[in-house]
Amino acid sequence: MQRSDNKHAVITVAICFLIAVIEGLDIQAAGIAAAGIRESFGLNSSQLGVFFSAGILGLLPGALVGGRLADRIGRKKVLILSTAIFAVFTLCTVWVNSFNSLLAVRFLAGAGLGAAMPILITLASEAVTPQNRGRAVGLMYCGMPVGAAILSLIATTEFGSDWKNIFYLGGLLPIIVIPVMMWLLPESKEFLKAQDKTTTQAQPQASFKDLFNAENRLRTILIWVSYFFTLMVVYIMLSWLPSLFTELGFSRQEGATAQFYFMASATVGTVILGVLTDRWKKAYVILLMYGGILAGLFALNAASALTQMYLASALVGAFVIGCQGVLYAFGGIVYPTEVRATGVGVASAVGRVGAMLGPAIAGQLLAAGFGAAGVISAAIPCIVISAIFMLILVKRMQPQAVAAKV
Repeated sequence: MQRSDNKHAVITVAICFLIAVIEGLDIQAAGIAAAGIRESFGLNSSQLGVFFSAGILGLLPGALVGGRLADRIGRKKVLILSTAIFAVFTLCTVWVNSFNSLLAVRFLAGAGLGAAMPILITLASEAVTPQNRGRAVGLMYCGMPVGAAILSLIATTEFGSDWKNIFYLGGLLPIIVIPVMMWLLPESKEFLKAQDKTTTQAQPQASFKDLFNAENRLRTILIWVSYFFTLMVVYIMLSWLPSLFTELGFSRQEGATAQFYFMASATVGTVILGVLTDRWKKAYVILLMYGGILAGLFALNAASALTQMYLASALVGAFVIGCQGVLYAFGGIVYPTEVRATGVGVASAVGRVGAMLGPAIAGQLLAAGFGAAGVISAAIPCIVISAIFMLILVKRMQPQAVAAKV
């Protein structure tokens, strides 16, 4: 039985890792393909900004609907459907011939990807024991920076110089993974048990309002605030790091190299923080990860030499992306099985609002003349707020899954 459970966990986390790699490819795809898309569609800078936002905007309804459906009809079915939606509309990006249709397919591709993310977190969490959930989510989510780093390297090759190839790759990979999911991915045992319990006791299925019942209300508010401000900083760094390097007087190539170091260190940081989430007191992990982000931001502001900037970028990447993975793990830990995917999905949607606002605010700060230092400084209070709310969560709530190590 134990051996079967271990096999179940390994297969589940491995397949979820592959989908997270595809998400990482997509996160980098828009920025890498931007120059080619601008030329092909004759876009100005404002229209290009709208193109960037369309995919992120699609993540919102995707996360809301995907998580809810996963709690109703099953994690596996909804993950396969959402991955198929993402694949089809990513391929359509290559075939559309107008700006409006380009925005539509990016929005729908984002919706598919947004629906997949809370399910990946939930599946990884439910495939293992509560004591190993941070590690499982960390191992799964490190696929995101791996995918982004891989695409950064592909972009330097002749294949990556054609923007259409980027989206062909992003669309065909999930189509290859879908049969693997259908064949190998097991349904969550916790979901099946919860369904059997609901059927046997003739209880109504959980709904969105259950996120605000007496048990869940405080944890929902605390997680929402932390997701919002953390993802705001994550997407400021993802969207603007190369440009911030240019603002500081470095070349575009040096900025791209900094982005690679950011993503490479993020892979390591996500795994390490995920393991520590299971082994350390949760408050210590929170202090470490948010302290690490602050140290990285201060290092970026203070660095003057190129090597210092690369080291600061790696430090920020390790903790910013790793922090996002830990927050996802917390979502899987604090919510009960019946509303776990819904809770993580809604929190992810709230976080995506921060993800949309962050790059826009950074752009306004740069346009107003605050420079790279102003953008980095503006991110600092966001991190402090997130840290405070997460510390309140582990100190005030202490749900059973967390209490053992709080």
